[in-house]
Amino acid sequence: MASTYNFDEIIPREGTHCVKYDLRHDYFGNDKVIPMWVADMDFRTPDFVMEAIRKRAEHEILGYTIHPPSFFQSIIDWNLRRHQWEIEKEWIAFSPGVVPAINILVMALSEPGDKIVIQPPVYHPFFHAITNHNRKIVENPLVLQNGRFCMDLDDLENKIDKKTKVLILCSPHNPGGSVWKKEELKALGDICIKHNITIISDEIHADLTLFQNKHIPLASISDELAEITITTMAPSKTFNLAGLGTSYVVASNPRLLRRYNKVLDQVHVGMGNIFGTVALEAAYNHGDNWIEELLEYVQDNIIYMQEFVKTLMPMLDVIVPEATYLVMIDFRKLNLSAKELKKVLVDNAGIGMNDGTTFGIQGRGFQRMNVACPRSVLKQALVSLEMTVRQIGWY
Repeated sequence: MASTYNFDEIIPREGTHCVKYDLRHDYFGNDKVIPMWVADMDFRTPDFVMEAIRKRAEHEILGYTIHPPSFFQSIIDWNLRRHQWEIEKEWIAFSPGVVPAINILVMALSEPGDKIVIQPPVYHPFFHAITNHNRKIVENPLVLQNGRFCMDLDDLENKIDKKTKVLILCSPHNPGGSVWKKEELKALGDICIKHNITIISDEIHADLTLFQNKHIPLASISDELAEITITTMAPSKTFNLAGLGTSYVVASNPRLLRRYNKVLDQVHVGMGNIFGTVALEAAYNHGDNWIEELLEYVQDNIIYMQEFVKTLMPMLDVIVPEATYLVMIDFRKLNLSAKELKKVLVDNAGIGMNDGTTFGIQGRGFQRMNVACPRSVLKQALVSLEMTVRQIGWY
């Protein structure tokens, strides 16, 4: 496919108050590491999004705002085109972000002391969304099988009791990269239906499926599953809009949506911001070609990385993701502690990644690398890592 967009461009981000670059010293103790940690992309936000923002900025009053019908219609149209999921306007509610939505839903759907299931290694804010509201974590760890993180549903069923009220699903999975198949989702859903467990389905990475994998919205599988599911989604990972704090939840069950909206209103964060609304509409209305080119580029980055590691660093294993631009690298054969591994990667290789233990103890020995960057940056990081491996004698 001929490329319309230039994903090879190096765009300086230092000094723009971005977490990924300007907090390197705070996180790694070194402000020169190649930053491959925070899950945003080093690619330009698409031109059609920026043009829409600039056009709105020409009107020099930025007062209180609403979400117009076109906001909801763009969400409806995008999910139908991309995921064959038919949703209705009445099912949609705004959120200032997926993580805030999950926190709101924990408060809305459970009581202090209730148990909430997560499937580590998993996106670390899930842990805090439970413990910060005095709920109890139930861990149903994923199992690495033939290079893919899989669910252990026997373990899940054994850990459920009467205090288990909610399960937070990460679909597609972060950091494992698994795109859950229909039979996996249905089996999980059947257990939750049986035990009257509500599912919060975090589907923020839904648009980022790779290698012909297909995302299936959990709530689209059956009316019974839709009845117990509330879904969180956003254009932020897809189009590099995380700084605009704009996402949404979807639930066909009005009782679940009412409970969400009640807490949203109580904490007064439901209005959103002008530019987030404009950006979401532009992204969803005009983003199909851009996302296809992005996915092709990211996929090629992953293939390059896989071949590089396999050829030059065979003591490491790359968990090839079925979705997302986040790749787990397995360093366990080196038998280093998390602290030792981080020190070598930062001080010797000059690379800043997310330590696997961030996502639970099941991530010990792994590092998560963000490959949504120009290929020259990825090559620089891999060459530096390979030189470090040779110097330390890990062959």
